[in-house]
Amino acid sequence: MGKIVDKKSYLNSISNRNLKIYLMGELVENPLNHPIIRPSIEAMAETYELAIKEPKLASVKSPYTGENINRFLHIAESPEDLFLQNKMQRKLGQLTGTCFQRCVGMDAFNALHSVTYEIDEKYNSQYHSNFVNFLTEMHKDNLVVGGAMTDVKGDRSKLPHEQEDEDLYLRIVDRNKDGVFVKGAKAHQTGCINSHWMVVMPTLRLTDKDRDYAIVGAIPVDAEGITYIYGRQSCDTRSMEPGEYDVGNKYFAGQEAMVIFDNVFIPNKYIFMNGEFDFASMLVERFTTYHRRSYVCKSGVGDVLIGAAATVAEYNGVEESSHIKDKLVEMNKLNETIYATGIASSLQGSVTRSGNYINDDLLANVCKQHVTKETFEIGRLAQDLAGGLVGSMPSGIDFNEGVMSDDLKKYLKGKNDINSEDRVKILRLIENMTLGRNAVAYLTESLHGAGSPQAQRVQIRRGIDIEKKKELAKNLSGITEREQH
Repeated sequence: MGKIVDKKSYLNSISNRNLKIYLMGELVENPLNHPIIRPSIEAMAETYELAIKEPKLASVKSPYTGENINRFLHIAESPEDLFLQNKMQRKLGQLTGTCFQRCVGMDAFNALHSVTYEIDEKYNSQYHSNFVNFLTEMHKDNLVVGGAMTDVKGDRSKLPHEQEDEDLYLRIVDRNKDGVFVKGAKAHQTGCINSHWMVVMPTLRLTDKDRDYAIVGAIPVDAEGITYIYGRQSCDTRSMEPGEYDVGNKYFAGQEAMVIFDNVFIPNKYIFMNGEFDFASMLVERFTTYHRRSYVCKSGVGDVLIGAAATVAEYNGVEESSHIKDKLVEMNKLNETIYATGIASSLQGSVTRSGNYINDDLLANVCKQHVTKETFEIGRLAQDLAGGLVGSMPSGIDFNEGVMSDDLKKYLKGKNDINSEDRVKILRLIENMTLGRNAVAYLTESLHGAGSPQAQRVQIRRGIDIEKKKELAKNLSGITEREQH
């Protein structure tokens, strides 16, 4: 394959693969040529292009190969590394206005670095060396690795081994001297089709009876036995329609798919957990600590939406109105709150026993909790500033080619010095990000990605040292005697 260095080499690396992908009931012959899939590939390609344009931000020297690699492959060696991840994520959100699909893999890598090390400490296993060897492979060719954690779960009140259908959580169904075979499904998998490899992981705390579900391993995305069912997104078929007016985001989109595993083989050298159920919760918790502060990417997407709302206000001739300015201030305040909590989490990173750095857990969950709410309010305000036309605009065909084209260009005009075509395009972008295809990446994913809002509140409660806070209050009130220094 050769080392991937830019968009062209990335596109070449994912062409002519034997992937089994179904979209709306049809087998996709070539994902690169499919109009619904291609925008998500373009978003992924931007991660390589940014590394060329801003190498200090989006690339880093590999400790394993000594060559530059994409920052998404890097194991954080300091709080500054964690901080730069966040800056890169915001920048890519600004550039694409959607999900660029590489954060899950990056966060899985960083979690696995420390977890495999600690499994080996307890069991004298070889998972950490397996992982480092795999990571070195990925660094040599500068590949994309996706993460697959979310199981379909079935009856949520039951553990994996208690399910009527054992396959509702990914599990080991057979073993031989060379490796294991797995069966099951992973849901909501971001960008796996556009990746080269994926890492499968358990999704929750496991018990002794769930040993077969305690499997972590790396698998090529085109491995035998894997089938992808492409997830529908609101208004996604607009990418298949002629013209560019209705699509909203002209260039980029996110990607989610369900992945079906039917006796997929994982060789021993690519296995990083195999039955060590007692470490499943550690992996989940560390992964979510990294991943929940990774949602600072939404602040980058928010920058685009705020810009679109401000542009509409300008085109409508109301940009100087005090209530318009106030709403834009509120949108920016909410957006920067997301970014600030993520950055704070990263800058308070601490070293793990394996030597890599992990960000602050409490602040990571606070960051993600803000994401579950503030993005929706920013979206509401954007729709407010856009007006009702964002939800009822005639089609691009009518606007550009139909018999009523001239009338629409006349009546959909705002300020005299702004042409109606530009006004329509910016309104479609707001629709795209709050109602349409990229609302999945900005709103729905903000709510459910990296766990439900309640999961973050549980972690926040666990992270609060309430006794310490009570002690501070008691000291100052005189209930307890202050220490003299």
